[in-house]
Amino acid sequence: MQHKAKLAGLDWIVDSAGTANYHTNEAPHPLSQKVARIHGIDISHSKGRQFVKTDMLEFDRIYVMDSNNYADVKRMSRDLFDEERIDLLLNELYPGKNREVPDPWYGTEEGYHSVFEMLDKACDQIILKYSTNNR
Repeated sequence: MQHKAKLAGLDWIVDSAGTANYHTNEAPHPLSQKVARIHGIDISHSKGRQFVKTDMLEFDRIYVMDSNNYADVKRMSRDLFDEERIDLLLNELYPGKNREVPDPWYGTEEGYHSVFEMLDKACDQIILKYSTNNR
């Protein structure tokens, strides 16, 4: 998303956080890096971090990959939870369908390519949807 926002001339701050605390301060999975690199995006400098409740205040939109992440963010945000700021990422492509992005972690490289394509399309839709309000 940060790559696409920059290409679109948008001054957005994009961040990524997991709801679990494993892989904190680690680089993305090697296959995630490889697939991104194939598409001209370097994510090797990224480091994992855990979602914190104040993220609900820091970011205009929070996208999650699946319903478990949604529930985790709601639980972790406690009194700061704002239903208007959070949604499943694929709802940008399939409104109201609550489709989930599969986790390719234990799968083959093919799964990483499939997930990249999903994320790529969703990010394009987000840029299209919000860029006119944020220039």
